[in-house]
Amino acid sequence: MVGKICGTGSYVPPHVMDNNDLSKIVDTNDEWIRERTGIGKRHIIENETTSYMAGQAAQQAVEQSGIDPEEIDMILVGTSSSETIFPCSACEVQKMIGASRAVGYDLNAACTGFVLAFNTAQAYISSGFCRTILVIGADSMSNVVDWSDRSTCILFGDGAGAVLLRAEEGSPVYMAAHSDGVKGPALTGLSRHRKGWEKELEPGAEKESYIHMDGQGVFKFAVRKVPEIIEEVLQEAGSSLDAIDYFILHQANRRIIEAVAKRLKTDISKFPMNLEEYANTSAATVPILIDEMNRKGMFTKGQKIMMAGFGAGLTWAASLFEW
Repeated sequence: MVGKICGTGSYVPPHVMDNNDLSKIVDTNDEWIRERTGIGKRHIIENETTSYMAGQAAQQAVEQSGIDPEEIDMILVGTSSSETIFPCSACEVQKMIGASRAVGYDLNAACTGFVLAFNTAQAYISSGFCRTILVIGADSMSNVVDWSDRSTCILFGDGAGAVLLRAEEGSPVYMAAHSDGVKGPALTGLSRHRKGWEKELEPGAEKESYIHMDGQGVFKFAVRKVPEIIEEVLQEAGSSLDAIDYFILHQANRRIIEAVAKRLKTDISKFPMNLEEYANTSAATVPILIDEMNRKGMFTKGQKIMMAGFGAGLTWAASLFEW
């Protein structure tokens, strides 16, 4: 059995901050940001929480599927920015949608979180342990960016996306996943639930509990490892690049996606992007894009979809499945 997507959903906050708004906070401008990232705006939470966004996306996916929430066996949430240490966001979502029979837990792999959660769900379904699993990617990146740091604050936004998987007979799902903890310092954000973090509030102190990123290092990592893992999955599946209908990649930066397409010698039209509207919503980018494409009618039964995520850890993962 494999987990087939039977419903999708997404949520982004109504409050929008475009590049011109950002130029009033840090030394930047619309042209500079678009040229380097492809980003035009980002949606930013006001009173919403990560769990709330996850719940809204989940509700849409459940409604589209027509499945009773009590039939859901498991809820997996990929997030690195939940407002609570516990209870986890997955249990908050369970409460919101009335999935009383489900077990839920969160998975923290930063921007790779949704793809790894999707792969985890497929393993549960193929083993027979679960039949129906709700997989969510949700992050409130505006809570963890330093709004005085031009190199990072321009990149991120907030949002959530969800897919509901149902066990069916079908073509296998092919997966791969890797980590490189040695290179973890390239992208960090320390917890504020640690001793002495208050020292960051002192004038001139290093803000370690906000995102710190070696931009060039992360770019080189992504451009090298994403094509590699896509080729790895294709080899496992005995398939080819030409057979793939869409490559749905983590929406970190337009230049990264264009560079991956170039390395794979594959037309950029197969790499859908929504960066201009949402920026990098971390674990939410892939499921938000899937939901947008689904609601536009871009998928047809039997299409081959290659999904890939990459992010802090460093982590990277991919999955090849049929719609």
